[in-house]
This record gives sequence, structure tokens and C-alpha cells, in this order.
Amino acid sequence: MGAKDRKANEYFADNRRFADMCNAVLFGGRTVILPEALEATDTTELLSVLGMDGKEISFQKWRDLLKRVIIKKNQNVYLVLIGAELQSDIHYAMPVKDMVYAGLNYGAQVREAGKRHKKEKKWGTKPEFLSGFHRNDTLTPVITITVYLGAEAWDGPRSLHEMFGTLDEELKPWIPDYRINLLAPQEIEDFSVFRTEVGQLLQFIRASESEQEVQKLLGKYPEKFSRLDSETVAAICLFTGIEIACEDEKEVVDLCKAWEEHRETGLREGRETGRREERISSIRNMVELGVPKEKILIKYTLAEYEEAMKQS
Repeated sequence: MGAKDRKANEYFADNRRFADMCNAVLFGGRTVILPEALEATDTTELLSVLGMDGKEISFQKWRDLLKRVIIKKNQNVYLVLIGAELQSDIHYAMPVKDMVYAGLNYGAQVREAGKRHKKEKKWGTKPEFLSGFHRNDTLTPVITITVYLGAEAWDGPRSLHEMFGTLDEELKPWIPDYRINLLAPQEIEDFSVFRTEVGQLLQFIRASESEQEVQKLLGKYPEKFSRLDSETVAAICLFTGIEIACEDEKEVVDLCKAWEEHRETGLREGRETGRREERISSIRNMVELGVPKEKILIKYTLAEYEEAMKQS
């Protein structure tokens, strides 16, 4: 796992942010999933099957995040597993990736049911014994949310059917489909569905392709970006590639002010680069006119002279 993936996992592993992301995607921003109702689970998905030669083949995958959640809704209580796959880049096989994780998890649940029945010596009927899964056993639903943390529009497939190309319409109903649940900055119409700083992170990523868009965003919502936690600012820098200097010891950062300082630094460096290029160009002109090196070094530095010679 790379540094960027590790940081993304750490950021979204926070129950408050994870719950906010789930509520935004699954319930339109309504507070249905509570942070305290989330419990982290093992992200390793493992399944063993028999190959054609009779030997056992093991499949093992590591999810980014997986949490068990108890949802209380309409006087009912539901247990669900919610996974998050964090993508800094577009993944053109995402439906297959998510489907594999779901399949491995369901397979693991069936395997655990079989182990439980064996331990309790509840053999059941012959079909139940052979299945390892009894008629009244149930599975815990698995929901996977693909969180895309890029500024470009997602142009990858959103379903398994899209990956097949042309499908015969008569056969299509017989081929099971699998759709991804995608959260992508460019597709969010209303950022007010977020109750935490996850909204600010995604909104900034969306605007980050254009300096003018960032300027417009910060000017329109100064109250949302003037008091951001340092972890979110670090995440913004990580996923946009924008280097915004902020003091490490500060827990709260004024991103509007930090952005202005970033812009001023860039403008200043740009002006300095422009002046240096002008001086290098002047030296090259003087050399072409036959001005001796000694006279050139009266006005310009040796480093500038050597740089001009390299470019000649």
C-alpha cells in the first residue's frame, strides 16, 4: 500500500467521517448511521475453493475499509457490512473489483456458518450438511462504496454489463449485473448533504483543476473553509497536489488565508523566475554581440553566466 492510499485509509477510518460519507451516499444526507454504531472489522477477504485437480486454491484480498454497522430505522434494527474502496485514480475494472470483494465476504460468511454448525454439532438435513449452510441461515448484506478522490470526471464503467461491450439483448437478462456505488466529486450536486469536513475535502478536490475555481469556492464559502482541521487540509494537499504550507502544531487551519499565501508565494516565485530568465536572455545577447566575459560579470553573476552558456 502506497503512502497516498495509507493516508486516505487513515482519514476515512475515522467513524465520524465514515458515517457522514455513508449517510450522504445511502440516505441523501439524513443522519441514519451514527458514528458510535460503527465497528471496524477485518479487511482481509479470504476464500478457499477446490480446483479442477482437487487441490485447494485460496483467494485473499485486502479491502481499504470495512465496518459493521447497526442501523435503526422505522422501529427495525438491521446489521450491515459497509466497505469503502478509496481511489485516487480511475479504476477501469472497478465493478469486478467490488464484486470480488463482495463475493469473498459472502463466501466467508457461508464458511463461518458451516464452522459454527460443526462446532455446535448441528448437522441439519443432508442438503444442509453438504451446503454447510442451513435453510434458515442468513447472510449479512455487504455494501461497497467507491470513493473517487480525483478532480477529473469518472469515465470508467459503473456496472459489469458495461464491461462486456455489445450484449445480445435476449441473453442480457440472464447475465447477472453488478453496479458500483460511486462517490465522485464532479458528480455531487449538493455538498450540504455532508455534515463533516468530508464535504469540504470533496468540494475542494472538485475545484482544484482550476485556480480560478478554487478562488471562487473559497470566496463563496469562507465560513466553511476558514476553520478546517489539519487532517483535512493535509488530505486536500495530498489528493490535489497543491502544496499549502500550514503550521504542524495547529489543529485548526484557515484554508482561505493559507491559499492566499500559497498564491502570493507562487506569484512571487513566478516574478523571480521571469526576472531571472530576462537576465539570462540579456547575457546570451551580450555573448552573441561579442561582449567579453569579464565585462558581463560586472553586472551579472557567474551562475547566471554559466546558465546562459548551457542554454546557448
